[in-house]
Amino acid sequence: MMGGGSPLAAPLSKRIKKGDPMKTKLTEMLGIKYPIVCGGMMRLAYPPLCAAISNAGGLGNLTAAMYKDKKDFTAAIRQVRELTDKPFMVNVTLLPSIGIDNKQYHAYFEACAEEKVTVMEIAGAPLNRFEDGVWFKLLKDAGVKIFHKAGSVRHGKHAAKAGYDGVIAAGVEEGGHPLNENVATTVLTPRMAEEVDVPVITAGGMVNGRSLAAALCLGADGILMATRFVATKECQVHEKVYQELINRQENDTVLYGNSIGLQGRALMNESIAKVLEIEARGGGLEEILPHISGIYGDDIWQEGKMDTGLIPVGQSIGLIHEVLTCKELLDGMVAEAKEIMTKNLTAFDERNDGE
Repeated sequence: MMGGGSPLAAPLSKRIKKGDPMKTKLTEMLGIKYPIVCGGMMRLAYPPLCAAISNAGGLGNLTAAMYKDKKDFTAAIRQVRELTDKPFMVNVTLLPSIGIDNKQYHAYFEACAEEKVTVMEIAGAPLNRFEDGVWFKLLKDAGVKIFHKAGSVRHGKHAAKAGYDGVIAAGVEEGGHPLNENVATTVLTPRMAEEVDVPVITAGGMVNGRSLAAALCLGADGILMATRFVATKECQVHEKVYQELINRQENDTVLYGNSIGLQGRALMNESIAKVLEIEARGGGLEEILPHISGIYGDDIWQEGKMDTGLIPVGQSIGLIHEVLTCKELLDGMVAEAKEIMTKNLTAFDERNDGE
């Protein structure tokens, strides 16, 4: 085109403005500004943090397991909606080890269907196989989007085929319960992206703008973080928790629980050291459970007692250097990701221009 050419001919770095949304299949599906999602966080993902993340442009998370009945859980959903008019996610983890019976699961699914939450994160067992899929159908009929957290391609393919709206590719770097196949996000993400035709969210090691840029380049449509959101000003934790996250490094988390068929990743402390010792000498679930059951949760998060109990954080802890507001965190991540990606594209264009 003569006379200055198409505006699309300008370098990508000059076409992107600060504060612009990032458009992916995930953001378009859910109506969010940034493809950054908060994962489930027991005793932490309450309505204020959930709403703060959504208001900052991401997708906040309300973790169902913190509520014992339908009334309280429904009230929490409505509280989030009083704090934000943006979409948010509800996490339900189908694991018998966390002490939730089927009646509670029924309450969570009924509430999510009745309140028509935007999207749910299902971790653990697949929901379409839980009680013959009746709750999966109920939620789908209510218009709720359902993402399944998967640590392997075969699980992701099953979810896509079963009708899930997306999959979360959870690498071994994540805190919580990574699959014991131990595949890293840098391999799991592109493998998942090439095998499923639904949006893929990368989890495990996601913490900053570099992580976001890398995940998008690997074929993901967004990222899921949890550990990083603990170190935000809206997360209701003791000051000592913040300092511990900043001080610890990526090699301060360990895998445990393989001997009892429930692998987890947590921060190394006295409790986890004891678990590893029990496993090494062949001890069983009954001896291990008191150390990983979560009974010290309030002592950890509200009183800052970091030496005892289960602290399920991921390897991304080594990249946490400061405590920010959710808006500062998300805006900064997106700006960093755009700078990295546009700088590399511009460098590529400049090399070609010289040929």
